[in-house]
Amino acid sequence: MTFRERLQAWRYNLVPDHAIGEILQKRWTDNAIPFLALVIVVAGFGSAIPGFFRLVSLQDSTRQLGEFSLVVTGLTVVMLGGGIDLSVGSIFALSAFASVAAFFIFHLPTGLAFLAALATGLIFGAVNGYLIGFLRLRAFLTTLVTFIIGRAIYDILVVSFGAKVQLSDASSDLWDFIGDGTMAGLSVSVVAALVLAVVTHVALTRSRPGWHVLAIGGSRRSAHNAGIRVRRMVFLTYVFSGACSACAGFLIATRLSGAGPGTGQGLEILALTAAVVGGNSLGGGRGSVVKGLMGAVIVLVMTNGLIRLGYGTGTNQMVLGLLLAVAVTIDIRWMKNRHKVLNEVYVAPVYLKLGETQSAAPGSGTPYELNNRLSQADAIGLGELEGPEDVILDRDDHLYCGTRHGEIVRYFAPDYTRSEVFAHVGGFPLGLAFDRAGNLLSCVGAMGLYRIAPDRTVTRLSAETRRSWTSIVDDARLRDPNDLDIAPDGKVYFTDSTKRYDAHDWTLDSIENRATGRLLVYDPATGKTATLLDGYRYTNGVTMAHDNRSVFFCESWACRIHRYWLEGPKVGTAECVIRDMPGYPDNINRASDGTYWMAWLGMRTPSFDLSLRHPGMRRRMARRLPQDEWLFPNINTGGVVKFNDAGEILQTFGDLTGVSHPMVTSMREHKGFLYIGGILNNRIGRYKIEGANPDWTANDAYWGAGS
Repeated sequence: MTFRERLQAWRYNLVPDHAIGEILQKRWTDNAIPFLALVIVVAGFGSAIPGFFRLVSLQDSTRQLGEFSLVVTGLTVVMLGGGIDLSVGSIFALSAFASVAAFFIFHLPTGLAFLAALATGLIFGAVNGYLIGFLRLRAFLTTLVTFIIGRAIYDILVVSFGAKVQLSDASSDLWDFIGDGTMAGLSVSVVAALVLAVVTHVALTRSRPGWHVLAIGGSRRSAHNAGIRVRRMVFLTYVFSGACSACAGFLIATRLSGAGPGTGQGLEILALTAAVVGGNSLGGGRGSVVKGLMGAVIVLVMTNGLIRLGYGTGTNQMVLGLLLAVAVTIDIRWMKNRHKVLNEVYVAPVYLKLGETQSAAPGSGTPYELNNRLSQADAIGLGELEGPEDVILDRDDHLYCGTRHGEIVRYFAPDYTRSEVFAHVGGFPLGLAFDRAGNLLSCVGAMGLYRIAPDRTVTRLSAETRRSWTSIVDDARLRDPNDLDIAPDGKVYFTDSTKRYDAHDWTLDSIENRATGRLLVYDPATGKTATLLDGYRYTNGVTMAHDNRSVFFCESWACRIHRYWLEGPKVGTAECVIRDMPGYPDNINRASDGTYWMAWLGMRTPSFDLSLRHPGMRRRMARRLPQDEWLFPNINTGGVVKFNDAGEILQTFGDLTGVSHPMVTSMREHKGFLYIGGILNNRIGRYKIEGANPDWTANDAYWGAGS
């Protein structure tokens, strides 16, 4: 390795560039900007204002915060449903007056005063909801009109009845407790806001109505086509917003024991700014109650802080306007360009220098020399199949394979001309294996490990393993489970090819070539999946050794075969038995003579080998070129290789015509024939093996004859 190559290896293999993309793809990154803004605002005003964090000061601020948060929570739900509510300030003020009038003028109990406020909010919310949801009027204009009307009604009422409120001698301990009391050191308004926030968050994220609201905000047409009652749900969001504003109005009425001309004035702008600054999208469908609460804290701390620093109302309004403009700009630009940014930074190639390999070209005289034997294979299911990645046969000689349509197809012996869909699993069924009881187990891409019983019942066995403490990406989830084999004790050994990409993105993994593949084991006794080995370049095929003391598995992009020991002095360790092959290995299965069959899904090329030593070039390629112009591993030529326990290459088979089996991802020996599958093929091949045992089957080799 030259000094320049060593520098490249240090730069691209040791610097965790990939962490940036993994962080940006997290859903919680949407909360990062408002959370950072929250920390800066609180820290900034806390250091600039003497006594900002004193208990008395915090209690006064939190009472306002509780009332304000209730309004923001209601507005957030409306925005998540794709709407907007400019009338929250008017509803807040009218509800406050309704409760004050009920208590001080009509001398009603505190509970009835609360119901009067709530009824006011529900009525205004229902009017908004009916006009917008059922009559399908524009939300902005409709709520602007109700805001104006509501504010006018409030101003008339305050002028007409304000004196009666001031002269009233009504009193109540409950009224005073709600306005000035605390519960566990927290004001009643804060407790109410927290309870409502938790309930609303659970409803949005864990209930069907909440999912419907988010779906409507994402796309009303799609939600309607999916059978969601869009108009009713939109109506309910405005009713909910009105109820939240009414509760907040009641709380400020108990705190101030009155209502003045300035009550609720400008609240709609404050609430809208808080919801957007917190990270809730104006377009709907994206956001959360937590984001709304963060925005509420930011806006309230900023407005109160500016007042305490001596700045007037004009400065406050200007700062809020600028804050709203920045938040809207970030929201629109980030939503539009997020995927572009991820595409720019997520693929982070590493340096890899493969060792020199022997030639596989015809006439080269090496053990890897390819021939044209697979072109003579008979075709099964020609034109009927799409992507039979793995093939397997049962005790009755019936042939099974998966397809890219998520189905397990069974071809009936002896001529394999008749077929049926044995089971629909979903995803993309890849590796297949029969257990002792005759259940068919399959690795399903992007889904996990599944079992199909003889009665065709489909059961998920595993979809996750234990998460690594040091991993940013959620490596507990099985992204690309690929191939499997079953030990005599029932444990299932299988590979998860990559922790960063799903099965359909295997090309990105090949370009990146980061070592994120692993070998896993599923224990049916506990129902748990454990990681045995990690840090391999696209782990793929796996098979039990004939003595059942070890497992062979392949590392596709590194062109190597490894052996993991289950018993003996090397237990728990892995060793490389074949390295620097000229082809990319795929599935591995037992052969009748005590050796092993291995598929080559493609062949190495000098150009791609060279690109592996230039990760910067691969990064620029992934960023600047359309995907159909990328440099890929060659998957147009493959074959089948036979090797023994010592890693010696015994035979090779190929299809140099490129017609029948140019790409091979699996093969299975059964009664003297080799059955061949390919993830891009439209058939299964059946090739007669010279000198093979005509009675040997994998089922008998694994579980014994007749078991």
